This record gives sequence, structure tokens and C-alpha cells, in this order.
Amino acid sequence: MKNELKTPTLPLDSEDYLNQVYEDYIFNGKSKKIISKNLGANFAKINSFLLDYLKTYHVPVASVKMVGNNTIKFIKYSPISFSVKVLNYIDKRTAKIFGKNENEHLDLPLYEYYFGDGNNNLVSESHLISFNLINFEQLKTINRICSKVNAVLRSFFERRGVFLGEVTCSFGKHGEKIYLVNNLTPLSLKITEQNNKNKFIDPYKLETPAKLRNYTEYILNLID
Repeated sequence: MKNELKTPTLPLDSEDYLNQVYEDYIFNGKSKKIISKNLGANFAKINSFLLDYLKTYHVPVASVKMVGNNTIKFIKYSPISFSVKVLNYIDKRTAKIFGKNENEHLDLPLYEYYFGDGNNNLVSESHLISFNLINFEQLKTINRICSKVNAVLRSFFERRGVFLGEVTCSFGKHGEKIYLVNNLTPLSLKITEQNNKNKFIDPYKLETPAKLRNYTEYILNLID
């Protein structure tokens, strides 16, 4: 698959690397700061595990290794200014537009493109190409990577008896190659129990330290 190559081998002290530090806080959609002890270390552990797992399926991933409890080393990349949300269920907005049942699981996923940070700037493939954010071949590569990431992770979680509702993928370029540079954390992974059996875990309402901590620990238990 085009651009799906192994992470390049570079000297570890090279300027071609950068370290990403995960702090013990996040900002939710309302710009509220939520602090939780050991959050950064747990986010780094989840992200590192899942990115390494994707590498075994030959997904081009920019991460190299963990270099501290809350730090991951990445190859130095230029961020691509949009993200792709892959949905495996019918969300409220889509259900209303198409007259479908909300939360119904999909056999084939939906793809949504968001410009910049957050989930407020929904755009189309035409926007991305017309405004020179990406060319057609690069977008095809990104879509193929998203499809593979979703298939691998959806299967991974299904084997553990849970459902991957959505995953958000972010990308960057190193040289001419495109890499997944994702933060595969509780913020970009929406996982639920089959038939929503666990009412105490709601990945869409991480509004308090306790809710964020519970969902993070829930994912940690799934990957251990």
C-alpha cells in the first residue's frame, strides 16, 4: 500500500525526532481544564500500545518509542491540518438527516473531515483539495490508512467484547511520506460495551476528573 512504510531508522539523538509530553490535564469541548493524577502517563501508555500494535499490521506510524512515563518519541513531521473521524455507528446528526435509528451499528464506516482542532469545522474532500490542503493522491492514501486503522482497532476491541464507536485519525508528513501521528487516547477513541451494558462509562461525557479517570482506566484494562 502506498506510503505505508516502516518508521525510518534515524540516530536517536537526531534533530529528526520530537518528544510529545502528555500532561495530567485536558481541555474539554467547553475549554474547561480537567485535571487527573497520572493522566499523562496513562494516555502515553494507551497511545504507545495501540500505535505499536498498528505497526504490526504495517500501518505507517510516526511514533518510535516511549522515552519516559508520559513521553513518546516521534519522528519529526509536518502536521497535516485536518483530521478524519471514522464512525462505526449512526450518530444523532446523521440519524436526523437520513431518518435512521440513532446508535445503530454500521457494517461500513462513515468518514468525516475536520479542519483544524476539534470537531466544529466539518468540511468535505472538495474543500481539502480545492484549498490545497492535500492533493488527490495523498487524500487517497490517508483514506486507505484510516480504513486500515479502523478495521484493525475495531477487530481488536471486538475480541474483547466491546464496540469501537469512533476513532479520530491525525496525520503528518516526513519527507514525502504520510504517517499516522495520532493521539490514540480516550479523547479520540469512543468505546462502549456491546448493547451499552455499562451505564457508568460514557466516552462522550468526559466532563469531570472522575469520569475521565474511569474511562481511561477502562481502556487500560482492555489493553492489559
